[in-house]
Amino acid sequence: MDKKKKWRHTGNKVKEEATMDKKKNHKSKSILEILPLELIHRILLLVPIRHLARLRCVSKLWHSLISNPDFAKLHFHHSPAATTACFFIEKATIAYFIYIDDNDASQKVVSPPFKKKPPSGFAVLGSCRGFILLDRDPHFLVVWNPLTGFSKRISYSHIGPRRIFRSIRLSYSARLYGFGYDASQDDYLFVVAWSDWKRQCHLDCLSLKINSWINLDAALPNAVDWFDHNSCGLFLNGAIHWVPSCLKDYRDAILIFDLKERTFSRISGPEQPVKSASSYSSLALLGGCLALYNRNYNSCNTHIWVMKEYRVHSSWTLYRIPCKVFRPLCLSSNGDIIGRGYDKIGYFIYNVRGDLLKHFKNVCSPLPTRYCLYRESLVVLPLPGDIKDKKKRKENCYQVHHQV
Repeated sequence: MDKKKKWRHTGNKVKEEATMDKKKNHKSKSILEILPLELIHRILLLVPIRHLARLRCVSKLWHSLISNPDFAKLHFHHSPAATTACFFIEKATIAYFIYIDDNDASQKVVSPPFKKKPPSGFAVLGSCRGFILLDRDPHFLVVWNPLTGFSKRISYSHIGPRRIFRSIRLSYSARLYGFGYDASQDDYLFVVAWSDWKRQCHLDCLSLKINSWINLDAALPNAVDWFDHNSCGLFLNGAIHWVPSCLKDYRDAILIFDLKERTFSRISGPEQPVKSASSYSSLALLGGCLALYNRNYNSCNTHIWVMKEYRVHSSWTLYRIPCKVFRPLCLSSNGDIIGRGYDKIGYFIYNVRGDLLKHFKNVCSPLPTRYCLYRESLVVLPLPGDIKDKKKRKENCYQVHHQV
């Protein structure tokens, strides 16, 4: 071998050895040596929620960061890619999640959180911050986080200490109910106004933090008589909102219960002409704003009023959707209205001018039944201050459901 070839061979060998040393040194470094912990934390906050459950398996460090309750709260409030789905149960055995965005629609089928064969009669009562509340009339409630697989069964047989019957059946006795979150106490509350056999109304509240029913002293307004049985409330800005289905007068039409102050108040809806007997009103949440929509079976349009500024009456804005019976669900990332109709199968996207942009027929559309909008979250149920058992907290919060 001449000197030039020998020199080239020696140089290539040195380069190969140097490259191998770099790879060995790189592999030996931990992720904390490559990236600071604070930067890892910020990066994980930007990851879509549905990927975080899988990333917990990457390392003990990532599992610890993602499983931290404070991280879950930060991600829920600041994640730029929030995932919202329409949730409903069919025949008490199959749960559907319908995901719709600007370009596509898909569905996920999961089994509800029942250890044994699910009984009939389950109903969807609402959703709040990643938790879905289910009712098994007349026995118990179930709080369920489909993303983590956590579920909690709560009996309501003892609701209302003044009752005469052994149990209160929500489907027959409830006037109003709603599921919300009290940030001041870090507590999830299920509020129900129910009437006894003497037709006297009572107001009770289930606190998930203390796992107990509380009789509320708040005076029930006369407006409760306006509502049909099983009127489901809408949670927004720390309060639960209701509207009568058959609305004749828009003055002080929307009833509000503040979860922190435990008081009732009312706000007026948009001024509209008196509707026909075939017209019904419902509430929706569109882009973080309260919305009131009318379903008039004698009209070809659905009127959607959006309160752009909360509690500011002059901010009510009207949108007309050329669909006979249209239920708005949420807004797309472009600000278009996503909803479903009854006279046509599937889900629709309309812009604010009322132009139909897309019609998705390939996803399951439930019959006229109870459903809720579900936003995926890793947020955990709060525990009482005197509970410090880390094993209980871990079992309560972080077991990933094998079907999600």
